[in-house]
Amino acid sequence: MKRINWQSLLILVVMIASVIYILPTFNPGLWPHKKINLGLDLQGGMHLVLRVESQKAVENAVARIAQELRDQLRRKRIHGVTLSQTDNLKIKLTVQGAKNIAAFKELMDKQFPDLRQADQHEEGDLLEVVYDLPDQEVERIKRMAVDQALETIRNRIDQFGVSEPDIRRQGQERILIQLPGVKDPQRAKDLIGRTAQLEFKLVDEDNDLEAALKGNIPPGRQILYEVRTDPQTRRTTKIPLLLKKRAVLTGDHLTDARVQINSRFNEPYVSIKFDRKGSRIFERVTGENVNKRLAIVLDNTVYSAPVIQTKISGGDAMITGNFTMEQARDLAIVLRAGALPAPVQIIEERTVGPSLGTDSIRMGLISMLVGGLMVVVFMAVYYKVSGLIADVALLLNILLIAAGLAAFQATLTLPGIAGIILTIGMAVDANVLIFERIREELRLGKTPHSAVDAGFDRASLTILDANITTLIAALVLFQFGTGPVKGFAVTLSLGVLASLFTALIVSRTIFDYMLSGKRIKKLSI
Repeated sequence: MKRINWQSLLILVVMIASVIYILPTFNPGLWPHKKINLGLDLQGGMHLVLRVESQKAVENAVARIAQELRDQLRRKRIHGVTLSQTDNLKIKLTVQGAKNIAAFKELMDKQFPDLRQADQHEEGDLLEVVYDLPDQEVERIKRMAVDQALETIRNRIDQFGVSEPDIRRQGQERILIQLPGVKDPQRAKDLIGRTAQLEFKLVDEDNDLEAALKGNIPPGRQILYEVRTDPQTRRTTKIPLLLKKRAVLTGDHLTDARVQINSRFNEPYVSIKFDRKGSRIFERVTGENVNKRLAIVLDNTVYSAPVIQTKISGGDAMITGNFTMEQARDLAIVLRAGALPAPVQIIEERTVGPSLGTDSIRMGLISMLVGGLMVVVFMAVYYKVSGLIADVALLLNILLIAAGLAAFQATLTLPGIAGIILTIGMAVDANVLIFERIREELRLGKTPHSAVDAGFDRASLTILDANITTLIAALVLFQFGTGPVKGFAVTLSLGVLASLFTALIVSRTIFDYMLSGKRIKKLSI
């Protein structure tokens, strides 16, 4: 009796928990947790394949090394050096003077030992040398660029609010993305593909902008455009600005980005905050350039170029630009998630409509109902009252699978529905083993209570062996499979666990309740 009470309490708790998790699927907002997530093949959405331009990451790395080399030459006061980049992958230097050559070689040996010397020509007091990156370093940078792009895109999508996205690497330079339920594909593409390279650059107001626009751009300068949109007419105008090419501060030092509302103009803007090092750099730059303009550049587009009124300490700044609330929110997302290490290119795009998913769900439910009804009828006819007990366990089994999908926020896919249909057949399989054992014991002349005890005891080990091996296979499919295969593995795993619970605990409890305190001479089986 004590065992029966313990089992009954467990079943009651599991059933209540299952109902709690399932109800939001039929009545969203009833409970705080989410409902069952539907996969891309059921509710529609986006399928993207991106290619990371990893070669650009190598070029960026060479550019950073070249800039660091310039800074070191200036800091060490090594003169007579001309530095240029060839093919964006090599650094060519010309050094004049024996003293400068000696100092230059010492600098390269100490500060840049990992650079490979691709070519060298030295004659008298003139040295010409070309450096590039070793092949192993190039491969490492490319590999890291794809890995970092994968994590950055995942962070952006998580903040975008897509339920159960499927994001994974495909091949050497490709990233596969599936976004179920996305209602605005263009916004999602813009958010994913944005490089989000944030830079702060000083505006050059000493040189002639008109001459630069005609092609006479001074060395170390560039022309970028500030795009302004009139909120009334929605017309955009491009304002050219002559900027110093070297960024005084980048988004690498960014720690936070939030959307705020300007109380004066009632317009959204993005408030950003730098880390300790970035705060020191920002304070120094603003202190040294009071009354000068500092351009805020994102992906080579100037968002604003305000005049520095005073030195700014604390590491706080703002990005304005006539944003809508949605634009400001998306900008804050990409800044918080970080910049992509290299541009990405969409090479495959498919939009799956929800009509296909609706038909799939309808046909899947029909298959479940027809298959389940056939199993229920067979068990009731063949095993009589005991078959009805198996039918009750089957219904609870389906309830537990649905509750598990909601509780673990798993995604239900079309193969997942197939897994549920397969589980319906597997769910009664354990009961069939038990019932046949009970029949054998009854033929030996045992009482109904003894036959039930012996049937469950002898069949339990066989049931555990069969289901555990199936569960292991399902876990392997989940670990190494892709989207649809994972959906099948999830429902199969939940179905196996639910089958063990309903067969070994629920069915046993119902039998014990029927036989307790009663003199049943014949068991309907």
